[in-house]
Amino acid sequence: MSSLQASLYTALSGLFAEQGALQTSTNNVANVNTPGYSREVPVLVSSDPVVDDSLTFGTGVTLQDIESIRDPILESQIQQETQVENQYSTLASALQQTQVNFPTQSTGSDIGSAITNFFNSINDLSTNPSDLSVRQEVLTAANNLASSFNSTANNLTQQQQSLDLSVVQTVGQINQLTQQIAQLNQQVSNLQNVGQNAGTFVDQRQQAIDQLSALVDVSVIQANNTLTLTTANGAPLVTGNQSFQLTTQENSAGLHEIYSEGNNITSQITSGQLGGTLQARDQEIPAIQSQLDTLAGDLATAVNGVQEQGYDLNGNLATNEPIFNAPAANNVGAAASLSVAMTDPSEIAASSDGEPGSNGNAEAMYALSSQGIINGQDPNDYYSNIVFNVGNAVSNASAEQTASSGILQQLNDQNSAVSGVSLDEEAANMVQYQNAYQASAQVITTVNDMMYAVINMTTLTG
Repeated sequence: MSSLQASLYTALSGLFAEQGALQTSTNNVANVNTPGYSREVPVLVSSDPVVDDSLTFGTGVTLQDIESIRDPILESQIQQETQVENQYSTLASALQQTQVNFPTQSTGSDIGSAITNFFNSINDLSTNPSDLSVRQEVLTAANNLASSFNSTANNLTQQQQSLDLSVVQTVGQINQLTQQIAQLNQQVSNLQNVGQNAGTFVDQRQQAIDQLSALVDVSVIQANNTLTLTTANGAPLVTGNQSFQLTTQENSAGLHEIYSEGNNITSQITSGQLGGTLQARDQEIPAIQSQLDTLAGDLATAVNGVQEQGYDLNGNLATNEPIFNAPAANNVGAAASLSVAMTDPSEIAASSDGEPGSNGNAEAMYALSSQGIINGQDPNDYYSNIVFNVGNAVSNASAEQTASSGILQQLNDQNSAVSGVSLDEEAANMVQYQNAYQASAQVITTVNDMMYAVINMTTLTG
């Protein structure tokens, strides 16, 4: 009787184990399209045997665990490449917005066109220095030139402010994700500490870490049943069930800097969406603004210098009659503040000798268009280099983003091959588990019949 009971228990273990395995496979099928879901597999182990004299009897099977299939190395590579891809994607997008201000072909309102039009008006003045209408055209062209510089500089400043707002918003998103990850850390730890399967929470945590990697550079340190997250330079983000909030503070320029535990870590953030935003805000745009200031300031200074050496239409030396207002020291903010000081066209110093019909000084002023007055380059060449550099920066960032995107796609494909759900494989598994379940059920039926037979035999013999 005891051996029949042992057989019954062994068959029952098969029922329970195959039922759990079938439930695992069913869950895989249900989550085939769930983002971030990792395929689960049942871990079946033979139960401890029983020794009876010289014989050893098996006691069935145990569903020991349900494991989520993951590749930690692939996951780490995906996180790193996600950081790079989002950095260059953000940077390329920002630079493309900047590039709108620097068209490669003349639009009539861009700085390059305004420079050409201004010097063309000076050239026209040299052919008819006494004509007030021609002189007025010079002032109109000068005002258009100043407006072009002002508009472009203001657009860059507005874009910088928009990027600054994005920095604040991204920091808020980072803080939300780190809080979520800390909570998931606690849930994972609670289950794993009592030997339970925490696969669902681990998947959710991994997906949250991937989202965090898209925003900022992240380092993951796995320890026991929990993990620690820091930025690439060691600023803490999550430790166990505790998250560390990043904060922002305005600097003297009105731009927000990022702090962790009271330390300014702005310059240490180099990748992810936040890294790309900071690079555009703090490096790319200021560099372009500085070049524009140099162009606007040096051009205005050179024009004023020639102007002050000549004579106006009234025969007066134009020492105190500049065409442009003088730029600030070191040309700081020259592009945004460039303006025309002159309102009377008769004050333009076209003459080099005080005679009304003389054009010597106008020719000298026009000659500036082909002289290296801007760091050794003429104005149009210097501006063309700005346009080229902006376009080149866009091209490089886009190329890096495309390359990184391709690598990331390959890594995700490899990870899907490891952790993804195959419906064909699950269908085969379900048939296998079903057959094993039916076989165990048949054993139970057989043992039950044998037990009734034994009972009946005992009744008859009694």
